[in-house]
Amino acid sequence: MKTPPIIVEAILNAPADKVWAALTHHRQMKHWYFDIEDFIAEYGAEFEFYGGTPERQYLHKCKITDLVQDQKIGYDWKYDGVEGDSHVTFEIHPEEGDKTKLRLVHSGTETFPTYDTNFSRTSFENGWNEIINTNLRNYLES
Repeated sequence: MKTPPIIVEAILNAPADKVWAALTHHRQMKHWYFDIEDFIAEYGAEFEFYGGTPERQYLHKCKITDLVQDQKIGYDWKYDGVEGDSHVTFEIHPEEGDKTKLRLVHSGTETFPTYDTNFSRTSFENGWNEIINTNLRNYLES
């Protein structure tokens, strides 16, 4: 049986163009996500960054595989030297009153090692909830 993807949704008090810019511009991403100096929002572009816990940092290796301007960006998400492949997608949908619905889907997390709790479903769920519902929300709504 296939493991369902991790899904995090949020209604943000910001217009869709502002949310899109936060998702796709390096200078904005570093304020709420990761500081990815070589990030370019282009189909096929590859980028990497370090992230994890204070005790253990992992090199994330990503490649953009989905890009619909102002609507959706998705990328393959792997870790250097770690078995497993996953995919992250951000979709934005304008809502009434300068609000935007953001939907994050992270599939394939079950392919990562089970011996490391940093790769557990709970760890990913907690991480994405903090990134979307705290970091991004605070960045856009402050």
